[in-house]
Amino acid sequence: MPTSQPGAARPSPDRVTPDSLLHTRTGTEVSPEDMVLATGRDLTPRNLEWARRKLDREGPSAIEKLLP
Repeated sequence: MPTSQPGAARPSPDRVTPDSLLHTRTGTEVSPEDMVLATGRDLTPRNLEWARRKLDREGPSAIEKLLP
């Protein structure tokens, strides 16, 4: 079903993947750089330190909270 046509039918809510089933991780380790970039911030020493602390507290799943 093309979505570029005006008035095209939208999928019903029961056919949409729920947020709890969506995953952003690829099985690789999440780095402080990944965390900073996920927030749209610059890779500065201050931002990298923030990301290190966040990863230490929350673990790799912390990036899940930053990405849609």
